[in-house]
Amino acid sequence: MKTARRLPKELEGRPFTVAEAGRAGVTPKRLRHRSLTALGRGIRSKGPTAELPLSVRVRPFVEVNERCAASHLTAAELSSLPRRRQKEAPQMYHVIRPEGAAHLNRPHVIVHRMKLYEDEVTVLDGIPITTPERTWLDLAEMLSVDELVVAGDSCVRVPRAELEGRDMPLCSLEDLQRMIDRHKGKRGIRKAKEAIKLIRVGCDSPQESLLRLAMKRAGLPEPELNVPIIEDDGTRHHQPDLSYRRYRIGIEYEGEHHGEEGQIVRDIARSERYEALGWTEVRISKRHMVNDAKAAVAKVRTALVRAGWRPGR
Repeated sequence: MKTARRLPKELEGRPFTVAEAGRAGVTPKRLRHRSLTALGRGIRSKGPTAELPLSVRVRPFVEVNERCAASHLTAAELSSLPRRRQKEAPQMYHVIRPEGAAHLNRPHVIVHRMKLYEDEVTVLDGIPITTPERTWLDLAEMLSVDELVVAGDSCVRVPRAELEGRDMPLCSLEDLQRMIDRHKGKRGIRKAKEAIKLIRVGCDSPQESLLRLAMKRAGLPEPELNVPIIEDDGTRHHQPDLSYRRYRIGIEYEGEHHGEEGQIVRDIARSERYEALGWTEVRISKRHMVNDAKAAVAKVRTALVRAGWRPGR
């Protein structure tokens, strides 16, 4: 077989639809060349795709399926929502198709046919995708209540503009409740109703959310989340991940980056500020979070009791 003509530059190194290739001037004969891999009807690729960003990999699968949008775990990953790792093959993509639309059976695609409203689809990087609130509700079909709370906390948290380039939450608690009210009887709705009661604005990481849930199950008082320490004269200090102002206790979750040299210096300075302010610092790491965070809960409970808290009071 003759050497294939080179593809247009905009199609190199990524999967694309046959329709897209036709608009770029690629002939049907070229599309049949063995140098291209068929990823399903109407989709071709040259070379491996597994290492490409998800948005690049999933785009043709959404484009080739009319009236579809990326959804469920795929939408969660595109939106950077915490989610359980997929158990299915990594090249499987979730798409949602409105109720009543024709059935689809394509390789690499898990199709969910269900009620879908126009305002539940947005566009991210040119790809139709379910909105964060609809994605959260769909995740209730797959995640545990705790995992759903973690995803919900991530949806409603107020981001830090200087770090993330945005200052608005992905959605509000009211948006999540609207999805529940709109889709009565949907699979997973009971978990969603249980989870929304536990979602709080202020958790900045999945670990903080899981720690908070473990503390609640253990009967500890509910902490404040990322609220700055403010002295009587109005001086504003750093904000603990979780805190009890009444008991002057701050709880800090130490992620893996806390082992970096610069971060160690900042953590020591933070501990010194705690001591100077007369606060108790409780430091939690990954090792405290195993076995339903029993070790973490024990550390927090000890600090509370020493500060005067008593269970049931």
